[in-house]
Amino acid sequence: MRISRKKLVLLVIVSSVALLNAGGNKASAEIRLPHLLSDHAVLQRGGPIHIWGWNTPKASLTIRFHDQNISATSNKYGEWSAWLMPEQAGGPYSLIVDGGRTDGKKEVTDLLVGDVWIASGQSNMQMPLKGFLPGAPVKDSAREIAAASIPLLRLLKVGNGSSDIPQQDIGGGTWAVSSPKTAANFSAAAYFFGREIVAKENVPVGMIDSTVGGTPAEAWVSLDTLSSNPDLSYATHLYSDFTKTVSHLNAQIAAEKAEDEAATAAGRPKPQHEWHPNAAEMAPAGLYNAMIAPLAQAFVRGFLWYQGETEANEVRGPHYSKMLPALIQDWRTHFHQGDLPFLIVQIAGRTGRGGGWGIVRDAERRTLSLRNTAMAVTRDVAERDNSHPADKQTVGERLALAARGLVYGEKIPYASPLFREATTQPGGLRVWFDNADGLTANGKPLEGFELAGEDHHFVPATAKIENDTVVVTATGLDNPVYVRYAWSDFAPFSLYNSAGLPASTFSSEEIPVI
Repeated sequence: MRISRKKLVLLVIVSSVALLNAGGNKASAEIRLPHLLSDHAVLQRGGPIHIWGWNTPKASLTIRFHDQNISATSNKYGEWSAWLMPEQAGGPYSLIVDGGRTDGKKEVTDLLVGDVWIASGQSNMQMPLKGFLPGAPVKDSAREIAAASIPLLRLLKVGNGSSDIPQQDIGGGTWAVSSPKTAANFSAAAYFFGREIVAKENVPVGMIDSTVGGTPAEAWVSLDTLSSNPDLSYATHLYSDFTKTVSHLNAQIAAEKAEDEAATAAGRPKPQHEWHPNAAEMAPAGLYNAMIAPLAQAFVRGFLWYQGETEANEVRGPHYSKMLPALIQDWRTHFHQGDLPFLIVQIAGRTGRGGGWGIVRDAERRTLSLRNTAMAVTRDVAERDNSHPADKQTVGERLALAARGLVYGEKIPYASPLFREATTQPGGLRVWFDNADGLTANGKPLEGFELAGEDHHFVPATAKIENDTVVVTATGLDNPVYVRYAWSDFAPFSLYNSAGLPASTFSSEEIPVI
C-alpha cells in the first residue's frame, strides 16, 4: 500500500506528539522523594518516621522499610504522606516506595536510624572544615579533614536559597557519609558536634547544615511569627531601609569588577571592596521559607544555632533579646515536636565592629529562660581582629557537652557560670552564679567586671572570688546599682568554673543599654 507524501508527514507529526506525550506522562508519574530521603539518610529514632513525596494524583502505593509495610494514596496534586512506627537506632536499611504498574518503584539505600540535628545560622556556623580561604582557616584543618571518615556520621548540606513562600523541598543537597571529601565543605562546628555525639553516644548521627553567611535572624523566622509579634516589627522597617541602600547595587558591583580588571591588566593588586549582602537572603522569612520550612516535615533531635554577628550593633542589638526567643518558639511550633532542644553558640567577639557584641551575648544568655535550651560560651576562642575564630573544635565540643547533659541525660557538668543575681555589699556588689562550683581565674587577675550607678554609666571595677561568688568594687563608686561582665566587643575575661567552662557575658540591668 502506497502512502502519499502529505499523509506520511502527518503520520510522522502525530507519532512524534504521541511519543512526547508518553514521555511526559512517564515523567509526571515517576515517584519522587524529598532530598531529606536520599541514599545515606539518617531517620530520627524513637518517634514516628515520616515518609512523603510526589507521584501520580489519586494513585495508591506501598511503602516498605525494615520490617514495616504501609500503604498511602496521593491527593489530587500528587502529594502523599505516610507514617512508620518508631524504630530503634540501627541499620543500614532500604526504603522502597512501590507505585505498581502505574508509577513504578523508587528505592533509597543505606539508611540509618539515629539522631538528626539541624545546624543553622550565619557564617560562623557556615564556616566549612576547610575554612574560608584565603585568610580564615579552621584550626588543624588538613589533619581534621584527613580523619573525617566516620561511617555513622551522615552529612546533608542544604542548598542556599530564599523564597517568598514556604517550600515543600529544599533546593538542593543530598545525604553523604562523612569522609574527607564530604566533610571538607561542611560546617566545621556542626561536624565537630556530630563527631562527638557519635563517639560518646554510639548512635548514628545525621547533621543538617542549613546556613547562610551575613544574614539577620529575621530571615530565619516565619511570617506567621514576624507578622503576629509587635516586638518584631522593627525587622520589616530595617529591611525597607536596606532595600533603598542597594538600589544601585548591580551598577556598583559592575564598577568594582571593572576596577579589578583594570588593576589586573596594569599588573596591580585588586583594590579592596566592601562585602555586599544578597538582598533576597536579607528578606524577612526568606531563608526560613526555603531552608527551614522543608525540614519541618521530618522528626529531628534538636537544633544548633550560631548567629548574631549581624545583630552586633546599636540598631539591631537591643532587639535580639526578643528576636531569638521568638525564632526558637517559631521553629518548635512548625516542627510539631514540643520543646525541641535548642543549643546556642554565644558569639565570641572582635574589635571595631559597632559596639553591640556584649548586648547580643547577653541576649543569648537571657534566652536560656526558655526550657530545654543550653549555650556554649566561646569568649575564650575569640580572635581580636577576626569575626571567624579558627577554633571550631572547642565550639563543637561545648555544644556536644551541652547535648550530652541536657538531651542525652549524662550526669556531667555542661553549663558555664551564668549570672543569677547581684546583692548589695559595703562599697560594692556581690554576684551570684548558677553552675558556679569551683569558680576560678586560673591564677590570673580577675578581669572584665564593671559597675554603674543609677545613671548606667559603667566604670572598670576590681573583683575577687569569695566562696563561688564574686565581690565587685570600684574606686569612687560607693553605692553601685548595676554590674556587668565581659561586655565590650573584645572584652577581657577570666572567670571559669571547675569544669573549665568560661562565664557568660551578663548585665544586671533589666534592659541593658549599649
